[in-house]
Formats: sequence, C-alpha cells, structure tokens
Amino acid sequence: MGILTIYGSSRRNGNSEILADSVVKNLQSTKIYLTEYNIQPLVDQRHTSTGFQRKNDDYYQIIELIKQHDLLLFATPLYWYGMSGLLKNFIDRWSESLRDPCLNFRSEMGTKKAYVVITGSDKPLLKALPLVEQFNYIFEFLDIDFQGYIIGEGNKPGEVLNDSFAMTQARELNTILSISELI
Repeated sequence: MGILTIYGSSRRNGNSEILADSVVKNLQSTKIYLTEYNIQPLVDQRHTSTGFQRKNDDYYQIIELIKQHDLLLFATPLYWYGMSGLLKNFIDRWSESLRDPCLNFRSEMGTKKAYVVITGSDKPLLKALPLVEQFNYIFEFLDIDFQGYIIGEGNKPGEVLNDSFAMTQARELNTILSISELI
C-alpha cells in the first residue's frame, strides 16, 4: 500500500507537517510539498466550447503520483477556518481532471482511501470541524473512502508536540497503517 502525503502548508516544519510526519513515521510514504510546485489557479472552462485547456504547470505531475498511491494523507493548517490556499487551489483543479477523458479521474479517485490532518490554534477541535465536513463532501463526491482525521492544536512551529491527544492519535494511526502495510 503506497501512501501519498500532501502538505498544504506554506511553511516547512510547521505543526501540520509535524503531525502528519508522526502518522507516516517509518512507513513508505511519498511526500508532496505543494509550496515546491507551480500549480496555476483553476480557470473555469466547463461551459466553453473548447473545455479545459491544460496549463504548463506541475499539477498533472501530482495527479500522476496520486494515481500511483492507495492512501492519501492531506495535511493542512487551519487558515481562516478552512484549508490552506495552496491545498484549495490544488483541489479546485480537480474540476479540470474530472473532464479529462484520458485520466478516468473519478474512477481512479474512487479506489483511494484518505485521511486528513489539520492543525490550528483557535479552538481547532471545534473550529476545524467545518473543514473536516468540507473534506467529507469532497471525498464523498469522488467516492474516496474517508477513513478519518486528526485535529491538532498549535500556533508556533512545534507547539503541536504539546497536544498529547493529537500526538497519541497520530501514533495510533501510524500503528494501524503499519499493520495494514504488512497484510
């Protein structure tokens, strides 16, 4: 089972990365840092005669990596009570992929399992729940099997390490994934 971890933070070594890294510790995981890729914003061409036109950026490189993995782990800080702009921009482009007959995007995504890791500092256990629901709707739309989520608390880099509940959840998920990797 291949794990693809998609980091949506604009900062390296931040809390969402720390928490996600705890989930995939010692597991075979490919890591994607969206800050390292050029992904142009979606231009909605659903209703034009030409349809979506492929852009000269890195988006499809990541889509190819998604196709090669069974499990997707999305890691994002809670920015203004939603996912990071980098991650939202990437997911918005899925509209383009849905209309690309060469990708079979919906059927490909329907074979995936997903987890979400979110970190924030303003009562995230409560205020991140609408974002969890947003991911749930996104995954439901594409028949992705939403396996669960972890919400951690932290503001400055490293503060999530003080959230013993979230860190315990990350270690427990790591154990579950380790066992399923062996099967």
